[in-house]
Amino acid sequence: MEPYYYTQMHKQQKIVYQAMKIGMMKAEETILVPYMEVKALYDIFLKMRLDNPSLFWVSSFRCRKYQNALHMQVIPEYLFTGKKLAEQQKAMSARVEKLTKQNTGKTPWEQEKWIHDFLCDHVRYDKLKKPYSHEIIGALGHGVGVCEGIAKAAKLLLDAVGIPCIIALSEANPQKGIKYRHVWNVVKIGDTWYHLDVTFDLSLSKKEVRYDYFNLDDSRIFRDHEPVMAAVPACTDGNHFYYLEKKLSFTKTDKLQQRILQAAKKQKRLTFHWRGSYLTKEMLEEILQMIQNCGKAYQKAPQIGLNWHQAVLSVAFFAQEAASLAWEEPNEGEQTKANDTTI
Repeated sequence: MEPYYYTQMHKQQKIVYQAMKIGMMKAEETILVPYMEVKALYDIFLKMRLDNPSLFWVSSFRCRKYQNALHMQVIPEYLFTGKKLAEQQKAMSARVEKLTKQNTGKTPWEQEKWIHDFLCDHVRYDKLKKPYSHEIIGALGHGVGVCEGIAKAAKLLLDAVGIPCIIALSEANPQKGIKYRHVWNVVKIGDTWYHLDVTFDLSLSKKEVRYDYFNLDDSRIFRDHEPVMAAVPACTDGNHFYYLEKKLSFTKTDKLQQRILQAAKKQKRLTFHWRGSYLTKEMLEEILQMIQNCGKAYQKAPQIGLNWHQAVLSVAFFAQEAASLAWEEPNEGEQTKANDTTI
């Protein structure tokens, strides 16, 4: 598969893209490209970096222009150079090769899940946002990352096993309290594209690995994601997201009640998706009451986490007096809990 954003460019953009990619692969101090506006140059640089997460040593660039010149100089900014860069490249190649070998002999869906689970288990969100946390070296080398670094690591590992993958990018929206751009993946399983947001799942994965953002269609992902800045393939299949595949998506309360009773009896956590109707306040109250009643049947009180936007609830039962509900807000950092209440 040709690099996705590269295929969307016209001829001159492709020339600039290739010049920057080749020069940065060689860690050149300056790269000569055809003259263009800095904003347009930055857009090409951004998309080139999203297509090529293996360029983990490149952080940014400056440019030098001369009046009436046909070309301009790109001056890259590198995290590593020289011997240090060679050491880091060798270590990262060995790391990716080792992980890829561990992920062989599986179906594409299983490989995708393995990569998702590995990142959720081995990466923590870097609140300090170190420079390398935006690159694969943060997630795969130091076990820390922000959404950009996590999505780049997912793409690199998915590319390594032959699963087509694109990095999607949305703009910030200060009016909604969204201060930063967000990055996630769009993956192709079989002939179909799906959204995969490892960062959001990672922010929810405290007691167990969560799959609230594993293979969603457009209608679901954009319930709590801003529109993408650059177009990505349409994701129209809503029938293969994780909870539906694992028969953990319910449309009828009697079927759901059976599973909740089993969880209460065995004191096992149950994470499920509700798709019987829109999760209105009234529907939620009915489900919460059902959960409490199931707990009472075994003298247990439930602790419930709710991802409202994706209609996912996670329930665990304990021998305690009061049931509780935590409103989960998946985000780029630690999981936040608003209105953590007794019910």
